[in-house]
Amino acid sequence: MANDETSPVTPAKPPASRGKRNRNMLIPTIIMVVLAVALVAVGYFRGQGQHVEGLKSGGRMTLQIMPMLLAAFVVAGMVEVLVPRELVARWIGGESGMRGVFLGMFAGAVCPGGPYVSMPIVAGLLKAGASTATAVAFLTSWSLWAVARLPMEVAMLGWRFAAVRMACVLALPPIAGLVAHVLFRKVNV
Repeated sequence: MANDETSPVTPAKPPASRGKRNRNMLIPTIIMVVLAVALVAVGYFRGQGQHVEGLKSGGRMTLQIMPMLLAAFVVAGMVEVLVPRELVARWIGGESGMRGVFLGMFAGAVCPGGPYVSMPIVAGLLKAGASTATAVAFLTSWSLWAVARLPMEVAMLGWRFAAVRMACVLALPPIAGLVAHVLFRKVNV
C-alpha cells in the first residue's frame, strides 16, 4: 500500500451547486448570444453601418460598467470567503428570522448601482449562508426603495411623486421577506 506522500492526488470535486449554477446561466447566455448575433446581422443587412455603431455603443457601455462589475464580483467573493459562516448564520441565516429580513432589507435599500452590483452581492451572501428570506428582502428593497435613486427621482418627478411611490411600496420588502421566511425556509437555493 503506497503512503500518502507518493499517492496521486485526486482533485476535489466541485460542489454540486456550482455545476447547477453553471447550467442555470447557460440558457440565458445562449439566448443573449443568439439575440446579439441576430441584431448585429439585422444592422449589417440594413447596409447603413448600424452594426458598427451598435458594436461601438456596446463597447462603450462595457467600459463604463466593467469597473463596477468587477468590484461587485470581488465584494461578493470576499463576502463569501471572509465572513465567518457562523456570523452569517446568526445574523442573516435561516435561523435569524425577521432580524435577517430587516438587515437584508436595509442593506438592499442602500446598495448602490444596478443589478450588476446587487446580484453578485446577494449571490455571495447566499453562498456564505444567508437565508432565502434575507436575499428576497435585500433584492426587493433594492429594487423598490433604492435610496441612492431618490435624489434623481425627486429632481425629475418631484417630491410628491417620490413620496407617493415610496408610500405605496414601503411595506413590500418586509412582506416579501416574511413570505419567503414562512413559505420557503426549507428551500435550498
